[in-house]
Amino acid sequence: MLNQNQTPLLDALKANATRSHAAFYMPGHKQGKGISQPLADLLGKAVFRADLTELADLDNLSTPQGVIQEAQQLAAEAFGASQTWFLVNGSTCGIEAAILATCGNGDKIILPRNVHSSAIAGLILSGAIPIFLNPEYDSVLDIAHSITPTAVESALQQHPDAKAVLTVYPTYYGVCGDLNAIANITHQYNIPLLVDEAHGAHFRFHPKLPTPALAAGADLTVQSIHKVLGAMTQASMLHVQGNRIDSDRISKALQLLQSTSPSYILLASLDAARQQMALHGKLLMSQTLQLAQEARTKISQLPGLSVLEMPQLGGTPGFVALDKTRLTVTVSNLGLTGFAADDVLDEKFAVTAEFPSQQHLTFIITMGNTTADIQQLIQGFTALAQEYRRTNATVKNYIWQDFSPTAASNLYLSPREAFFAASETLPLAKTCHRICTEIVCPYPPGIPVLMPGELITKSVLDYLQQIQGMGGFISGCHDTSLKTLKVVQ
Repeated sequence: MLNQNQTPLLDALKANATRSHAAFYMPGHKQGKGISQPLADLLGKAVFRADLTELADLDNLSTPQGVIQEAQQLAAEAFGASQTWFLVNGSTCGIEAAILATCGNGDKIILPRNVHSSAIAGLILSGAIPIFLNPEYDSVLDIAHSITPTAVESALQQHPDAKAVLTVYPTYYGVCGDLNAIANITHQYNIPLLVDEAHGAHFRFHPKLPTPALAAGADLTVQSIHKVLGAMTQASMLHVQGNRIDSDRISKALQLLQSTSPSYILLASLDAARQQMALHGKLLMSQTLQLAQEARTKISQLPGLSVLEMPQLGGTPGFVALDKTRLTVTVSNLGLTGFAADDVLDEKFAVTAEFPSQQHLTFIITMGNTTADIQQLIQGFTALAQEYRRTNATVKNYIWQDFSPTAASNLYLSPREAFFAASETLPLAKTCHRICTEIVCPYPPGIPVLMPGELITKSVLDYLQQIQGMGGFISGCHDTSLKTLKVVQ
């Protein structure tokens, strides 16, 4: 057992930040002495004293042998991994590295259609061929859940030459599929299970949270420590266990994807966040769950509102567990879209959601929230429910299957082929039945509705225009106004 009280990287950074010396190395602001005054006024000078480069005492992220290596070993033990890598380019580079480490050009990978755009980037970089599975879909709530073990088994029977399976656990809504069963099926083919666990870094630290991906049998998982724990934005971790994945390939992939000038402030925040959870994680998560439960109980009792809960009888396909710190509130019975409700709550009650969708608002509740935050959230929804009655028709559902392409029907070129193909820009109306060369997705949550290689259909275009009309933001494409799209010539 390692001493989880230790913070080797944080300690080394503090020592170097407070050492008096003449600096003739990067960065150019020289520990804040040359920083812009307005920026110093906002952030203070201390943060710039700690903004250091790869000095001898601070180790090297690409080939760690000192304090970074020690900090990663502590993290591996705390999160239940055999090896851990710190990520300063977010979980995005971790997902890309996972695909690069397991798949080469032309190799097949099985993954859900509702993956994050980082997985599509991984396909483009690696040249891997996606075998897409549609997630289970709740047509009443208009929410896509997880893929099922049955779907994974069927895909592996049809594609026994696949090199890996990738899944999302949990979804942005906090929904978890049967990862243990998916892992068992995947391992029968002696291939690794890769998990996008960006929103599940806290699972390890409380028994009332869903099972962590590694404990459920994942070979590799990527976690956004900044999303739900105490690290700085962009700071994430990649964990592996077992011998199905070559660790050297992960390291080499990360050398391609990570900056050669990593932020030591981000790296130290990972070290500190790990120590915090290793020492106090259960208490912090107990408090968080208590706050979340108060919000769930009070808001679910308000007229016209409901919250996403576990289905009765122990779950449904693609939905076997729920992260109760993730709160999704359905507002459509008030005659509001999630986008409209988000505007009202933010402008009138200073309550800001993680993301709105057509029928819902989703909130992330963490150990950084307070009782006052929860009371403000409840008060905002109480006022919203009182002010809006069902004077309009319930917001129209757009069914996931209507626009979610499948490998058999809509992927005409590999993502890599389409991305690098000669393209032309056309008015949106003229792109129907053409092959897309861009990643197009409402953000958040960053799940592509179109990706390079897919056939553009009318239902996709209608969906994107409706999301935009409701106030959603379309990202990934060159023309975010969505007046044009790039297609293969």
